[in-house]
Amino acid sequence: MPIRRLPPETVNRIAAGEVVERPASAVKELVENALDAGAASVEIQADGGGLPRILVADDGAGLGPDELPLAIERHATSKLSPDDAGDYDLLHILTMGFRGEALPSIGSVSRLSITSRARGQADAHAILVEAGAVGPVTPAAFPGPHGARVEVRDLFYATPARLKFMKSERSEALAITEEVKRQAMAHEAVAFSLDLDGRRALRLPAERPGPEGRLARLAAVMGREFADNALALDHEREGVRLSGYAGLPTFNRGNAAQQHLFVNGRPVRDRLLAGALRAAYADFLARDRHPLAALYLELDPALVDVNVHPAKAEVRFRDPALVRGLIIGGLRHALAGAGHRAATTVAAAALGGFRPEARANASGFSAWRMGGWTSAASAPGLPGLAERSARAEDFGPGLSEAQTASVVVDPVDFPLGAARAQVHGTYIVAQTRDGIVVVDQHAAHERLVYERMKTEMAKGPVARQALLMPEVVELDPADAERVVARADELAALGLMVESFGPGAVLVRETPALLGETDATGLIRDIADDIAENGQALALGERLQEVCSTMACHGSVRAGRRLTAPEMNALLREMESTPHAGQCNHGRPTYVELKLADIERLFGRR
Repeated sequence: MPIRRLPPETVNRIAAGEVVERPASAVKELVENALDAGAASVEIQADGGGLPRILVADDGAGLGPDELPLAIERHATSKLSPDDAGDYDLLHILTMGFRGEALPSIGSVSRLSITSRARGQADAHAILVEAGAVGPVTPAAFPGPHGARVEVRDLFYATPARLKFMKSERSEALAITEEVKRQAMAHEAVAFSLDLDGRRALRLPAERPGPEGRLARLAAVMGREFADNALALDHEREGVRLSGYAGLPTFNRGNAAQQHLFVNGRPVRDRLLAGALRAAYADFLARDRHPLAALYLELDPALVDVNVHPAKAEVRFRDPALVRGLIIGGLRHALAGAGHRAATTVAAAALGGFRPEARANASGFSAWRMGGWTSAASAPGLPGLAERSARAEDFGPGLSEAQTASVVVDPVDFPLGAARAQVHGTYIVAQTRDGIVVVDQHAAHERLVYERMKTEMAKGPVARQALLMPEVVELDPADAERVVARADELAALGLMVESFGPGAVLVRETPALLGETDATGLIRDIADDIAENGQALALGERLQEVCSTMACHGSVRAGRRLTAPEMNALLREMESTPHAGQCNHGRPTYVELKLADIERLFGRR
C-alpha cells in the first residue's frame, strides 16, 4: 500500500485522542495554560459534565491579535525558546505546557473560542475554531484589564464515536472537580473557582506562598482533619527537595485516592509514590489501609523527563532510587518525630460512639423512682471497690502523699497522664490534666516490643541459619543478575546468595527469624521487588512480619491484671517510643478524650 501524508485535520484529531481523553483532560490543559500565563485567579465553569460547555477564564498575560492564530496552530508555543545554536531543549521544561498541542487538539473536535486582551493593550480580540476550521480574528468585549477566556462547546461533536465512550454527566463532573483540586493543591498562591451547571462547586481563595499557605490549601481540598493530623516534611538530598505533608498512620483510608505527588508544580501519577508510601508505612498499616499524603518534589528539570506521556500525567526520573529513598527516608523521619501521637479522629470516633438517650430506660432513672434499686449507701459492697485501686499515686515505702508531692512531678502532667484503673483486664484508664486516656494494653505493649526488636535488628547483621542442602533457584538471567548484585544488602538481612551460572541463584543461608521458609518463593519475590522498585522489599517485609508476630505473642495479653507501677511504666515507655500511637496492624493504641468534650456529652457545656 502507498504511504500517504495525513491531512492536518486528521493529525489534530489523532492528537486530540491522546491529549484530550475526556472533558477533565480539556480542563487540565486549559488551566495549565492559564497558570503558564501567570494567572493569579482561574475561573472554571462546566455544564453537563463538560461536554456541552467548558469555560476557563484567567487574569494572566493574555494574547494579542497577532498571537491568537498562532495559539491554535499545531506545535506553536511561547514556552520553548531556542538556545544560541537554535536547538530546543525538551529536557529543560519550566512550564506546565510546552508542546503546543492542547488548543489545536481541542479545536479539532469541538467549537472553540478564545477571547483575550494582552496586558497593556486597550482592545480585546477573539478567534473561533470549529472542528479544525479556523475563523478570522475579530474585535471582542472582555471584562477584565487583561487575561483570556477560553470556551469549549460541544466537545467531541466532530468525533461522534468518542462520545460513546464518555461516562455519565456525574462521573465527568466529578473528574473535572478532582482535576481542579489537584491543580489547586499544586499552586496554593492562585485562586480557583469551579461552577458545575451553574452551582458553586469550589471556591479556593489564594493562599500565602509557603508551607502555611500550602497546608491551608490542602485543608480546604482534603479536609480540615488532614491538616489536624498531618506531619510536615522538608528534606533535601543531592539537589532533590521533598516537602509537603503526610497523615498520621491512624488517620488512614480504605483506598489510595488521597495520595498526591507533585513534581516541579505538576500533578503526576507515578507508581514510585505508591511503592514508597507502602514501604514507609509498612510497620504501621494493614495492607488494606492507605495513608493520606501530598508530597512535592522540586529538582532540576534535567533530572526528570515530563515528555513520556501525551497528557504529561507521568514522569520519569533519571535516578528513581534517589527519589524513592528520599521519599521513604523523609516519611520515616516524620513518622518517628510524631512519637506516640495518634490521630484526632480516633477521639472523635470514640465520642461519636456515645449516644445520650433522651429518656432513661426502665433500668435507669425510672427504676430508681419506682424503688427498683437501692442507693449506694445501702447496697452491699461490690467486689473490688474495697480494694486499693490501681492509681498512679504510688507513694513508696515510708513516704506520705504530701512528702511525695514535693519531690515528684504530678503524673497527670505527663502526655498520657497517670493510670487510675484497669477495666475488663484489657484497658488502662489514665487521667491527664485536661481529660482522660484509655489505653489498649495489649496493642500498646505489642508496639513497644516490636520497636525494641527492630532496634536490636538494626544494631548488627540478622542471625542466619544454614540450609542443610543449598537451594538452587532458577530465574530469568536479568533477574538473577539483579539479585546477585544485591548480595551484600541481602546478607545484612540474613540471606546469603551467590551466582550459580546464568539464570540461577544459589541460596546457602536464610534469616533465622523466618524458620523454615520457601527460599524459592522468597528469592522470586525479591527479584520482582528489585525489578520494580530497585530494592529488596520482600525480605525486609517478611522479617518485619515475623517480628510483628513475635511481638504480638510476646506482649502483655488482654485479660492480664496489671499493678499500678506496671501500668504507669507502660504509659511512660509509650511516651518515649516512636510510633507508639498505633499497633503493628495500624489500629490506635489509645484514645484521648478532652474534658471539654466529655462535659458536652453530659450537657455541662
